[in-house]
Amino acid sequence: MEPTVNQYIPSDYLPILIQFAAALGFVIFALTLTHLLGPKRESEVKGAAWESGIESVGDARTPISYKYFMTAILFVLFDVEIIFMYPWAVNFKTFGLEGFLQMLVFISLLMAGFFYVIKKGILDWE
Repeated sequence: MEPTVNQYIPSDYLPILIQFAAALGFVIFALTLTHLLGPKRESEVKGAAWESGIESVGDARTPISYKYFMTAILFVLFDVEIIFMYPWAVNFKTFGLEGFLQMLVFISLLMAGFFYVIKKGILDWE
């Protein structure tokens, strides 16, 4: 039976499986080799948790204001906006009027969200 255009046969996946096996083999090889060849000196100081050379004080489960997380999400949102706008600006002439109108819709939706965020006071720090 001959495969049609839309049918896949198991041999089509063979290169993917070979690459996956090679990557997995390399990871196992590298981890084993570094474990066998690496230094094995254990000490209390070496095993201690350090951050920037300062000993940690207090509980790590202190409550953090939600505004910190909202600001981080907004940063990601506007960062993704720039990722979409840069290729559009590079190919501005080829998109023509239709591409321009689509970008206007995109920017207007983005600005509606931005004004909503300003109205809610997410960017106001106390």
